[in-house]
Parts: sequence; structure tokens; C-alpha cells
Amino acid sequence: MQDLDTAIKAMERLKTSAQNLGLTLTDKQLAMFQVFYQELVAWNEQFNLTAITEYEQVQIRHFADSLSCLLALDERPPDRERRPLRCIDIGSGAGFPGLPIKIYCPQMQIVLLEATGKKVTFLEHIVARLSLKEVVPIKGRAEEVAHDPGHRERYDLVLARAVAGLSTLAEYALPLCRMGGLVIAQKGASAQEETQAAEYAVSILGGRVKRLISVELLGLAEARTLVVIEKVACTPNQYPRRPGIPAKRPLKAQVATDDDDPETSGS
Repeated sequence: MQDLDTAIKAMERLKTSAQNLGLTLTDKQLAMFQVFYQELVAWNEQFNLTAITEYEQVQIRHFADSLSCLLALDERPPDRERRPLRCIDIGSGAGFPGLPIKIYCPQMQIVLLEATGKKVTFLEHIVARLSLKEVVPIKGRAEEVAHDPGHRERYDLVLARAVAGLSTLAEYALPLCRMGGLVIAQKGASAQEETQAAEYAVSILGGRVKRLISVELLGLAEARTLVVIEKVACTPNQYPRRPGIPAKRPLKAQVATDDDDPETSGS
């Protein structure tokens, strides 16, 4: 844990980083991020939730980076909707990007989807610790949850950070996204290349790449890009394929896909 002076400076860095994204964090929200950080570090000693624990790095690489997803919503601000936006964060891990977005947009309804039990336990703890409403951590895999009628094509926003290559991610995410909704994938320097390679998968899954948004985070040299995909058609019922197959056999135009090949089934 950093000393008080360092913590104050780091919180100011988060506040300034948010301002650079066009976002204004209140004192209450900054206090919530402080509690989030403390709990993350404390639990990380037991559960290995993240490799990033240094105070300032968490503010930028986890908190500000998560908030950058809101740049994709500039045409429909979440707090001005007639009804709260429904959002699902795929592979949420320790809550990124879903929880920072929830802290900033308290009216948003968010599902945190995570396959690892210990991480779900942390998510349940931090949601309670921050007294967040309309946030539901779920233990499960996108390949299975996306075939549940309670989740399939139900979400206005589908978020994903560091989950998979874009072709695979499209198969996880688009079946969960409602018509007219958005998939927001956080990517690095390879975003353009991944987007081109994923064109076929995105198309047959009912999506259309709407735009790529370059993100600059204060104090971070690495390239950040939001790949924004709009849901324009219903996803065929056979997608996503069985657990493990989207990652092992990403959809490609020149490759026929055999959904029933037992040799390609995953765990």
C-alpha cells in the first residue's frame, strides 16, 4: 500500500485521466475507486486477481482504461436513456471494465460474467462492499450463457477486455447483444489487423464494425483502441458453438466449420 501523499497524487491522476476522456469523477466516485483499490490489493494476496497492483498503475491501467469504454457511448449517454442500459461484461476477471463503468454510471444494469469461481467470489464481495445495485456477478462461460433465453440478445452493451482475438470474441459477444446494441472490445496495437481478420465472423454473427476509436490514457504510452461493433441482424441459432471451439477454431471465410466434430470439442 502506498503512503497517503502518493495515494492522493494517484487519485488526482485518475481524476485528470478521466477528464481527458471527457468524464468528471465526483468525490464520492473517487472514494469508491479508493475502496475498490484497497480490496483488490488485499484479496490479490490470496487469489491472484491481477498482476497490476502498484497504486498509480491500477488507477490508469485498470480504472481509467475501463472508463475509456464510455467514449463509444457519446451518441447515447447512459444516464439520459429512458430506461437503464443493460450491459454484460464478458470475462470480467476482477471487475474490469464493468465495475468502473458502473461506478461512473450508477443507473446502468450490469452483469459480470466470469468463469473462474474465486474471481466471482471477489466480484460478489466488492459489489456488496461498494453497495452497488443492479450488478449481478455470474459464474459461467459465454458459449453457454449465450444460449440461455434470459441472456441471449438481451443486452444493449457487451463489453470485453483482453478476452480473445476479435473473431473469437465476436462469437462470444454478438449472441448476447440485442438488435441495435453495441459490442465494445478493448484492443491494443493490433486492433486494425484483428478487425480486418474478423470481418467474416462479425458479419455472419449479425454484426457490423461501426468504428474504431483511438484512446490515449495519461501516462500510458501503449496504443489503446476500442473496436465498436453494432448488432444489425439476429445471430444464427447455432452460435456460439460449444465451449472451447470458438477459441480453437475462430470463424474464417475460407474454412468450413464442423460444429459436431468431436475432435474439436473443448473443455
